[in-house]
Amino acid sequence: MNDQPKDKPKAKPVLPTINETNRPFWEGCKERKLMAQRCTQCGKLRMPAAVCCPNCLSPDSKWEALSGRGKVFSYITFHRAYHPAWEGKVPYVVAMIELAEGPIMMSNVVGTEPAKVKVGDAVTVDYEPIDEAVTIPVFRPT
Repeated sequence: MNDQPKDKPKAKPVLPTINETNRPFWEGCKERKLMAQRCTQCGKLRMPAAVCCPNCLSPDSKWEALSGRGKVFSYITFHRAYHPAWEGKVPYVVAMIELAEGPIMMSNVVGTEPAKVKVGDAVTVDYEPIDEAVTIPVFRPT
């Protein structure tokens, strides 16, 4: 016998903490632009956003839009939901995406069967609205 209520309320998604350091990244996602900081001292891109450059420690940076192209660097397929909000999404792929500009970011590969995802696959960014305040970048095979 199942003791779960029939109309179990949907779990709220896990949302990122948006602060002054990363706000331009999340605002860019809402506008369907993948943004990253570039250090104005040494020129290195940094992702995720940080208050200082991990290369030269300069606090100076500017935000720029990236191409959104990349390739799967590494990935794992989850067959279990480790949070109630993900129950309807299994199996799903969490991947490290090596962007064309160099940085590696974590995201999901969507739009294909998880078993078809392979290291080296070319991908392009897409955007998935979570609520009215947050849109997350995901990647689709090209």
